[in-house]
Amino acid sequence: MESFHPSRRIRTRAQPSVRYLPVSLFSSVMSVAGLSLAWRLAHQAYGVDLGVSQAIGIIALAMFAVLSLSYLSKLIKHPETVKQEFAHPVIASFFGTVGISILLLSSIIGSYSASAQLVVWIIGTILTLVLSIVMISRMLNGNTAPATVMPAWLIAGVGSLDIVVSGGAFMDGWAYQVNLLAAAVGSVSAIVFFILIFSRLIHHDPLADGMRPSKMILMAPFSVGFIAYVNLMQRVDMFASLLFYFGLFLFVIIFYRLMVKPPAFSPSWWAIGFPMAALTNAAFIYAGAVGGAGLALIAAVLLFLLTASIAVLAFRTLHSLFCGRLLIA
Repeated sequence: MESFHPSRRIRTRAQPSVRYLPVSLFSSVMSVAGLSLAWRLAHQAYGVDLGVSQAIGIIALAMFAVLSLSYLSKLIKHPETVKQEFAHPVIASFFGTVGISILLLSSIIGSYSASAQLVVWIIGTILTLVLSIVMISRMLNGNTAPATVMPAWLIAGVGSLDIVVSGGAFMDGWAYQVNLLAAAVGSVSAIVFFILIFSRLIHHDPLADGMRPSKMILMAPFSVGFIAYVNLMQRVDMFASLLFYFGLFLFVIIFYRLMVKPPAFSPSWWAIGFPMAALTNAAFIYAGAVGGAGLALIAAVLLFLLTASIAVLAFRTLHSLFCGRLLIA
């Protein structure tokens, strides 16, 4: 029989802790909310039961409530960890997913109360613009290492465009001016960040496997930009068409590369959800404005891929949570 030696350490399994709850998990709320809005457009296009969109929207609201309470618990119990994350050159960008989630949820809430929608939209707008100011101010301090330039940077820029996406119902008076401000900040920031990120991906080492799904964010400026532009202009013109088709072009490339050699599952996979949802919503809007069986088919295929992807991500996330692997270091 093997004898016990006092110096021998007993290995214990790491215990799940809210300390390790990633703020990037709010991307799941964005994804599910975007899915709800896509099924709402499917209701308008194909007569799909509106209850499908409403049920998914309720799930998105519940997810946001649970994640918000959980992250608030993390802030109270482990404030230094949250402070370190907010100071991190990459992780900090994902704090933008909180504001964007609120903006998207305002569109879901709008089905029940226009007044509540406006209040929630204002809250999301303030959070999103404040984060844009903080993140861009940091970048202007200089000495940013090229390796820290990641697709997640686009969240700070594209996030402002989501103000216009969710603010389509507020296009009069002061709200219209806020939408114009958000469009200016979002569009110019997205252009600058896209160029920096594209250059980094070309000229430097490939992204680590855990960050590869975030490449899908690269198409967000074009899909989100398309919806924001159409909301402002109230029409689909040639410029809008160019935004839509380039977003679709990037999606085909990035989706194929992820499917051919998929990295191991982690919460970072949720980064694919909202960009896909934005493209799906854009496809329904574009097909509705232009017409044609081909565009309708593209919208339907994108909706299928989006729904299947989010279902798989939800299953994998819940499985990881219940197996005790999600909230560990």
